[in-house]
Amino acid sequence: MADEPLVLGIETSCDETGVGIVRGTTLLADAVASSVDEHARFGGVVPEVASRAHLEAMVPTVERALKEAGVSAKDLDGIAVTAGPGLAGALLVGVSAAKAYAYALGKPLYGVNHLASHICVDQLEHGPLPEPTMALLVSGGHSSLLLSSDITSDVRPMGATIDDAAGEAFDKIARVLNLGFPGGPVIDRYAREGDPAAITFPRGLTGPRDPAYDFSFSGLKTAVARWIEAKRASGEEVPVRDVAASFQEAVVDVLTRKAVRACKDAGVDHLMIGGGVAANSRLRVLAQERCEAAGVRLRVPRPKLCTDNGAMVAALGAEMVARGRSASSWDLSADSSLPVTDPHVPGTGQDHDHVHEVSGDNLYS
Repeated sequence: MADEPLVLGIETSCDETGVGIVRGTTLLADAVASSVDEHARFGGVVPEVASRAHLEAMVPTVERALKEAGVSAKDLDGIAVTAGPGLAGALLVGVSAAKAYAYALGKPLYGVNHLASHICVDQLEHGPLPEPTMALLVSGGHSSLLLSSDITSDVRPMGATIDDAAGEAFDKIARVLNLGFPGGPVIDRYAREGDPAAITFPRGLTGPRDPAYDFSFSGLKTAVARWIEAKRASGEEVPVRDVAASFQEAVVDVLTRKAVRACKDAGVDHLMIGGGVAANSRLRVLAQERCEAAGVRLRVPRPKLCTDNGAMVAALGAEMVARGRSASSWDLSADSSLPVTDPHVPGTGQDHDHVHEVSGDNLYS
């Protein structure tokens, strides 16, 4: 185990400052500082607020992770950081911090892809990823089907949302129902006491001529909002639990149906589900049922590893080190639209050799 790479990962793509430490595929620390409460009064994430929160939380969160892992910063084999996609200002805070730590420690820097990290985190729970693996990533910003034959170099998009992501739809419907922010957990909670068959809401892009693997939740969101408005306009009480359950069922029905279809069409027998919405209890149950029926093995990390965290970034960074991928250059920058086809942002490695010389005395103490 001591021969496996020890990597610290920094995640700041949205509203959570995550710092994780991984040795190989073993999770040693997962420290998170969330600013979700600061955004709740606005009903959504405010980029400037998120960036400021990352600045304030970064150093304490790194120190907490090191203490939790029981390791010294000088023992690290590399620093990994989310380079994109995400909020530009938030990403810049993480990239700048990672550069500072890597320079001071004389360690290689790895700028990695947020979406690829969400796939790789499953290695911390269920061991090495099968190659190839189909991944369904569902969050507030993404609803994607990805085929990965090598998580460090080959991730191909199969399908994506053409409008609202699933997590975004959860937030908007929760707002219409006056349930607060974020919407995913609260709708999941209310849906457990509701009837998923009470109201028939539309399933977007499921017709015979529609794209097989793309997603659309804008029409569903509008249909649910109009149904609620009509009830209120007629003076009737809105059955919040039934609405939540029926809306949730429409979302997870489409997600799981398309994911299993993609596996069968591509001849892949493993499906990994990640992203914040992967914590949804109904999604997990329906995915398991449909995967078992199709002969597909399902892999879903525990809920805490599904949401944004530094552990997933460290996991991908450790895989980069283990496979000998080149480190990123010191001119690494944040890329808010970094494509998933770029699991990491490599460099020549030459500038890292130079830094190792000038920082050989370990500037970080």
